[in-house]
Amino acid sequence: MHTVYLILGSNLGDSRQQLTKAIQLIESRVGNVIDQSAIYETVAWGVNNQPNYLNQALKVNTILTPEQTLKEILAIEETLGRKRNTKWEARLIDIDILFYDAIILDTLNLKIPHPLLHLRRFVLTPLVEIAPGLMHPSYRMGIADLYEKLDDNLSVRRLEK
Repeated sequence: MHTVYLILGSNLGDSRQQLTKAIQLIESRVGNVIDQSAIYETVAWGVNNQPNYLNQALKVNTILTPEQTLKEILAIEETLGRKRNTKWEARLIDIDILFYDAIILDTLNLKIPHPLLHLRRFVLTPLVEIAPGLMHPSYRMGIADLYEKLDDNLSVRRLEK
């Protein structure tokens, strides 16, 4: 059994419903969701003039490999209406792999840990809620420590569990 941490995001359509549907599909196609953060409303990162996002972090137990996990996540995004046109565009659903056990993987299609997670408040805020002591295998720092060193000033507001 492997542990994978995911971050979900949506800023188009009924974002709460999109997160709920994504979690249901992750449960059926990736593995058991054993913990989830509250939902956070966040300002769009990397671009301006977009609706705010709803974000949520998940801890999932899976028997899938990292590559199989990515394949299922991409299929879930497609099932929920995700279209990929431009980088950092508004989206119905976005699901990113943050960590998979303590592995470091750098391939053309998959980078684990997620290469920008340590720079993003919208990722670290929900992640620190469910895994403050989780060690980043590249930086050799816990998530709570990475959060404390964060320079990102974008607004992240907790909505509910």
